[in-house]
Amino acid sequence: MEHALSPATLAELRRPRPYPAVSVLTPTHRREPENGQDPVRLRNVLTEARKRLEADPAVTRERRNDVEAQLDRALSEVDLAHAEDGLVIFAAPGEHQVWSLARTVPERVVLSDTFLTRNLVAAHAAERPFWVLSVSADRVTLWSGGEDRVVADESGGFPLERREPNFDPERQEQIGDTPSAYRDESTRKFLREADTAMAALLREQPRPLYVTGEQAALSLLDEAGSVARNAVQVPHGGLAHAGPESVWQALRPVLEAEARKDTTSVMGELTAAHGHKTYAAGLDELWQSAREGRVRLLAVEENFRATVNDLGDHLVPARPGDLEAREDIVDEIVEQCLETGADVRFVPDGALGEADGIAGVLRY
Repeated sequence: MEHALSPATLAELRRPRPYPAVSVLTPTHRREPENGQDPVRLRNVLTEARKRLEADPAVTRERRNDVEAQLDRALSEVDLAHAEDGLVIFAAPGEHQVWSLARTVPERVVLSDTFLTRNLVAAHAAERPFWVLSVSADRVTLWSGGEDRVVADESGGFPLERREPNFDPERQEQIGDTPSAYRDESTRKFLREADTAMAALLREQPRPLYVTGEQAALSLLDEAGSVARNAVQVPHGGLAHAGPESVWQALRPVLEAEARKDTTSVMGELTAAHGHKTYAAGLDELWQSAREGRVRLLAVEENFRATVNDLGDHLVPARPGDLEAREDIVDEIVEQCLETGADVRFVPDGALGEADGIAGVLRY
């Protein structure tokens, strides 16, 4: 199942497909007893997708058989034992994808000529993705981080490994001469290569960056280029050769501290916007402003969800069971704001007070 959404991947998902491009969404659960219902719900929503394909006169038998086979293959790849909060399956003639999301989604089936991506985009933004670069004298490892994990990532040609005769970082460590490894000119060259590769990746996929390593390694990387200067530096050695759990445990307190600073910064910007008459709050106002491209900063409480009816000029809460309701209006606002270049931040529940879960700073 997929987790990481890069700009290139998103662009590929959004390109037009031969009809029908099927999007199947269902909530999932991480823990018992709630996760006991997940297999049944998944089977039911896939059955609904097959019924929709069968009933659609625009879908030929050959195309229907192809897409149904893709749905079957997607189902075989679903791992509900490691489910998160939402599951998205995409299927079109000749292709399928399965996405696990750390954010709940509404249960729905959509047939169109494009895949429904807004829930992926909102989940990706809510997860606050970041990079971790773990540096040592002989290896530089890249990790892709999210809400509750890091995973090794091979983007940009990482991991980089130093292959030189007569270089033995383990022996230098044993004889207490580790700092000399970072005075060596070939180590400087190796870390310059790492800096160049990371800088290129950040231009392609900008995210916050955390750099781990011994203090000597961090200092040399700082001298070698630019990425370390703009990163959060974490003086913790050994992680270039470690597993993801060790990296996560070393990063978690740093991430929590950065999240607190980020929330304080967002609240400061919202307070300042009051004085400049550029403050907006509530679904109705933010939905209108997002469509007009006026939102510069959007703040959303982490678990804020709402189901509404769109009356054209304003939104109203939907009644239970209303088939015309928009179940993922918050995700729609998030995606629309990101499309127009807004900065989207997720803050703890209750942080926005009377703003009812969502607030923003307008451009004008």
